[in-house]
Amino acid sequence: MRAIVLAGGLGTRLQQRVPGLPKPMAPVAGRPFLSYVLDRLIAGGMTQITLALGHRAERIRSHFGHTYRQAVLTYVVENEPLDTGGATASAVGGSDDPVLVQNGDTYLALDYAALLRWYGQSPSDAAIVLTRVPDAARYGTVVVEEDRVRGFVEKGRGGEGWINAGVYLLRPSVFAKFGLSGRFSLETDLLQRHCAALAPRAYFSEAFFVDIGVPEDYDRAQRELPAFDASPSAMRVKRPG
Repeated sequence: MRAIVLAGGLGTRLQQRVPGLPKPMAPVAGRPFLSYVLDRLIAGGMTQITLALGHRAERIRSHFGHTYRQAVLTYVVENEPLDTGGATASAVGGSDDPVLVQNGDTYLALDYAALLRWYGQSPSDAAIVLTRVPDAARYGTVVVEEDRVRGFVEKGRGGEGWINAGVYLLRPSVFAKFGLSGRFSLETDLLQRHCAALAPRAYFSEAFFVDIGVPEDYDRAQRELPAFDASPSAMRVKRPG
């Protein structure tokens, strides 16, 4: 299966810390954050990875080139902001083979090979990886019934909860099915608005997770990500309950 990494965001909240860099290139222990994401995908067997780029795309393309470790990299650069959904639709091209979509500013120590085996047992138009966090206020939680996503709770409610981890499995024809094109949000315009019709499958992970979208979590990535990524125990999957 091909992977698409969404790496075109502006990263406005992080710009004071990493001026002049696209957010996925923010350094963590001397390496671009994006390299940790790619390493995890490749460890899970991904050998064809498309990077959907926007802001300062050349900084990413010139750093990684067309091959990175065991993977062949291709690039799709948006001429104008397409948001997460539009960027994904542009990157899939004309194929309707399922793709794995990964946010380029989040890292989950996930066993991607296990995820693909799970999905292959019962392919669907959409599946979402969920992770549990101690305080879901920044993200909003996900409502799940019988392994299906049934709804989303708005941001702002504190406490522990299962959140969208920014990793998806999608059949590309789902965009046309709901009339989505141009600029649109994968999260809001597809998954949330059409949740009842889609009933996405839910995959639960309690692996290490970090989102570098805000400075405090970028600092946490500096402290925790390098050591955690090197540990075999980083990959573990557990069902809630």
